[in-house]
Amino acid sequence: MTALSRPVQITAAALVGAALLTACSGTGPGDDAQAGGDGGDGTFPVTIDSALGEAVIAEEPERVVTWGWSAQDVVLALDVVPVAMPRNDYGGDENGVFEWDADKIEELGGEQPTILSGAHADAPPLEEIVEARPDVILAPNSGLTQEDFDRLQEIAPTVAYPDQPWATTWQEQVDIVGRALGREDEAAALLEDTQAQVEALAGENPELEGTTFFYAAANEADVLNVYREYDPRVEMLVDLGMEPGASVSELDSDPDDSFFFQVSYENLQEIETDVLVMYFADEASLEEFTSDPLVAAMPAVQEGRFAPIVGEDFVMASSAPTVLSIPWMLDRYVPELVAAAENAE
Repeated sequence: MTALSRPVQITAAALVGAALLTACSGTGPGDDAQAGGDGGDGTFPVTIDSALGEAVIAEEPERVVTWGWSAQDVVLALDVVPVAMPRNDYGGDENGVFEWDADKIEELGGEQPTILSGAHADAPPLEEIVEARPDVILAPNSGLTQEDFDRLQEIAPTVAYPDQPWATTWQEQVDIVGRALGREDEAAALLEDTQAQVEALAGENPELEGTTFFYAAANEADVLNVYREYDPRVEMLVDLGMEPGASVSELDSDPDDSFFFQVSYENLQEIETDVLVMYFADEASLEEFTSDPLVAAMPAVQEGRFAPIVGEDFVMASSAPTVLSIPWMLDRYVPELVAAAENAE
């Protein structure tokens, strides 16, 4: 993995990256929407602004294509099977599909989406998307460039990120996708239920309240890529009651840059935090990291205040949390955070 200027850097680097037909799940995309009233709960046209331009969705979309990180999770959670969605080699199964997505597709009984080629860091595969004949293209958490967006708009109304690439929160994704599909009421209920689960776990684990953390990845040689406060994986820990450590901002020399910054190994001792959170594709990567003498000397590592996230699917679920991946991973994630937090007391 390289530094993550695009999520897949998490994919390829640490993380993360269809077309088809049918959406159908016993409930077609339109059923609920048409039953809704005004206020975006089924009333079209819908106009959604993004940092790259606006998308005007004339009528309820039935053929939905997703691109970027995790939009397919929200679409599926709203009982719509995308006709096409991106392949996720990092964390996905042999077909490039996350376990929680595969389970939901099976539950909905829809046809398998076409899996779009290319990683999340790549430009969208335009020919494959054309073949999917989309009514709408949803990429609210992606790295689309203005050129990508303009070309996609020639295919179908395209919804990009509201502010910065790869920095859309899971809550924002639910809101955006809900409005685009005319399922605003269902999206609001989904958001409320998921937040309630996160809040319940935070309440059940008071050890996390006020515990400081430093969230990084070792996907480049001799440097840590440190995630800033607006990164979704950092926001998830804040939702659980934890707080970014002071050294996160103190070591950040260019806070207006991307969603991460770098700290060289020679400066590891300057990291002050209760808990160090990092992700690794596998145990071998973790062992390689901790075998470095500079890493082994870090107080958080020596004192058991280190919470490594190990395994590609676990990394994906916690790095790009969504209404489907949060329930899938939190019962495993929270105990590991608590164990590290208890050693900081």
